Amino acid sequence: MNWSDYDAALFDLDGVLTPTAEVHMRAWHQMFSDYLEGRGVAEQYTSDDYFAHIDGKPRFDGVRDFLASRDISLPEGSADDAAATETVCGLGNRKNAVFSAILDDEGVVPYAASVRLLDHLKHEGTAMAVVSSSRNAAKVLAAAGLAGRFPVVVDGQVAVREGLDGKPSPATYLCAAELLGVTAARSVVFEDALSGVASGRAGKFGLVVGVDRGVGAQPLLDEGADLVVADLDELVPDAIHHRVPATG
Repeated sequence: MNWSDYDAALFDLDGVLTPTAEVHMRAWHQMFSDYLEGRGVAEQYTSDDYFAHIDGKPRFDGVRDFLASRDISLPEGSADDAAATETVCGLGNRKNAVFSAILDDEGVVPYAASVRLLDHLKHEGTAMAVVSSSRNAAKVLAAAGLAGRFPVVVDGQVAVREGLDGKPSPATYLCAAELLGVTAARSVVFEDALSGVASGRAGKFGLVVGVDRGVGAQPLLDEGADLVVADLDELVPDAIHHRVPATG
């Protein structure tokens, strides 16, 4: 692709820049499996539930949507509910505690192919931002050694503070473009989640790139991705690919 056609690259974090989507999946699986077992629900939580109800969404939306799939209704609660509280927010915070424990124990290394693209875009002078539904974005970026690469980070905490709807709304991506001083039409969105791809398409961004980390290329295209890659360095010209080493 010709990067001179675009002024900015807007990246989802988990599953696009770092393999933390796998950590989120494990944390959701542990939390919901324990919760369903405790309630005596026979239908177990599976990875299909993650992709259908949770992937790419703000944490409490994911809890609410999954519970609805099992005909379970809980009080909403509040964002500061203790992890032991049986509310939507309490379960979301319980999952976050599991995620944080795994991250602290195992750390995180960014995808080498993604870092190659970041190196190339820095070389090109392309503005970059992270747009994540997670409230852990700053912690993940720091752990992965990527924090200094992004002057703009619009995450779950920013979305709550600014009253922005989460993905699949385009609000967080549009906010990041505005903060970078670029237009949506001259920006590229990178997403591995169907809800994130839908967000990029709804915002009328210049290009929406789906990153297939397991959801499948065709579903990403069906949701509105302009193209799908398995790794981000597929978008690095060969000369730069070989000249610029991955860092981080």
